[in-house]
Amino acid sequence: MVSLPHRSVLHGAVTAPCLCCPKGKDQFDNLEKHTQWGIDVLEKYIKFVKERTEIELSYAKQLRNLSKKYQPKKNSKEEEEYRYTSTRAFLATLNEMNDYAGQHEVISENMTSLITGELTRYVQELKQERKSHFHDGRKAQQHIETCWKQLEASKRRFERDCKEADRAQQYFEKMDADINVTKADVEKARQQAQLRHQMAEDSKAEYSSTLQKFNSEQHEHYYTHIPNIFQKIQEMEERRIVRIGESMKTFAEVDRQVIPIIGKCLDEITKAAESVDHKNDSQMVIEAFKSGFEPPGDIEFEDFTQPMKRTVSESSLSNSRGDGKSEPKFGGKSKGKLWPFIKKNKGAGPEDFSNLPPEQRRKKLQQKVDELNRDIQKELDQRDALTKMKDVYIKNPQMGDAASVDHRLSELAQNIEKLRLEVQKFEGWLAEVEGRLPARNEQPRRQSGMYEPQNPSAVNSCAQDRESPDGSYTEEQSQETEMKVPATDFDDEFDDEEPLPTIGTCKALYTFEGQNEGTISVAEGEMLYVIEEDKGDGWTRIRRNEDEEGYVPTSYVEVYLDKNAKDVYKPLQKISE
Repeated sequence: MVSLPHRSVLHGAVTAPCLCCPKGKDQFDNLEKHTQWGIDVLEKYIKFVKERTEIELSYAKQLRNLSKKYQPKKNSKEEEEYRYTSTRAFLATLNEMNDYAGQHEVISENMTSLITGELTRYVQELKQERKSHFHDGRKAQQHIETCWKQLEASKRRFERDCKEADRAQQYFEKMDADINVTKADVEKARQQAQLRHQMAEDSKAEYSSTLQKFNSEQHEHYYTHIPNIFQKIQEMEERRIVRIGESMKTFAEVDRQVIPIIGKCLDEITKAAESVDHKNDSQMVIEAFKSGFEPPGDIEFEDFTQPMKRTVSESSLSNSRGDGKSEPKFGGKSKGKLWPFIKKNKGAGPEDFSNLPPEQRRKKLQQKVDELNRDIQKELDQRDALTKMKDVYIKNPQMGDAASVDHRLSELAQNIEKLRLEVQKFEGWLAEVEGRLPARNEQPRRQSGMYEPQNPSAVNSCAQDRESPDGSYTEEQSQETEMKVPATDFDDEFDDEEPLPTIGTCKALYTFEGQNEGTISVAEGEMLYVIEEDKGDGWTRIRRNEDEEGYVPTSYVEVYLDKNAKDVYKPLQKISE
């Protein structure tokens, strides 16, 4: 730091400007202004750091709100979506951003405590110290000015007494030389002159003493008091400069301390991103939405060079639109009743999940079984706890009445029995579904109605067995009988239901053998009505006539949606023809 203007080194001696003169006063005032400017700079820096802490807190709050906004809601569909690696990585990113926000809160807290708080206290101390130093300086200045005034007064008095003594001496000499003046007047003038000379001598002695004292005070003032005061002011100013420099260093260190933790947060986000497995996510989608049906087999070659009757694929439309002699297939009843599973959904689905495709139904049943088993375990844990409590009451009757838990134990036993019956019921349905699902290694062949030309006799025999009275082919009676379900009273509640309106038509691209409940068989090229679009599970609900409707794989049909489609049979029959 450049030396303050109150000090200068001349030939090794420390001198100070005279504060009695305007120049000295100006230098003292300049120091006072400079130190006040230093305090203003310090307060400005405190304000800067305070605003930085507020920004850090606001940023941290916004980050936390952002992370909370995109967190999955409990017991919602979003929570199920976070089983995929990509969404789990996103969840990890949200959690790390929460920790990232916490580090910015740490920055704000440390800056507030280590910089803002400390500097605020220091500024108060600095102001008090500065006030004390300048008070001492003003006091010393006033003291030397008072001494100077005393010296000036003593000097003027000495000067006045000397002049009066000279006049008295001159008057005495004049009186003494005048012969006309009496001796008494001369003596009186002589005494007056002596008195004035004595007063001058006394004023001289007083002036000399006052001057000696002032010189001593002035030397002490300019070489001791004022330099000490200015030295303290300089040290105070230097401490202020050092303190603000240390605060700036702390400002950087507070940020540097959280960099490793912020780096770990970013590393965790990178690690989560690298854990994304597209193959695993795709497989989970497959497992979630697979229907359980095997894809159709290859279409056999139809040899038109040999004379033969029309195939099933060519005559299925006329069969289904004929005079009604053929029976409804796979779930239809003679009275036109629908299976319960294709009942119009007006609320919750059936208890056995029969409205779902086989694989989806199996998963739902398995989930229900697992849920019931967990409930049973909870009831068993409660029963065990109450049993132990009862034993304690029996051994220590003062702790409680053992009979008070009997009622609760009875309720638990009934609940456990009910839950076990429920588990048996759902396990039965689960076993039924698992028994119906085709084995993975079976490759069913797609039926197009074409018979093997290498065995003409078998072709003729099969054709005769499958030929209907109007000359078209129908499904084998044994298969039809096997797939039919007798009408029950349970089905009667659906008799009076209003059928769903059609929303378009579709054309079967391949033959589909509907062998499961709720499905319907279609032949390649057959035209049908669409009554419900694919809801994302890979199944489309169609209707052949008033008595037959069900689900087919969406990939097996080409859908033509028409909002003005009418639920009548003849227009569709004309289109197919």
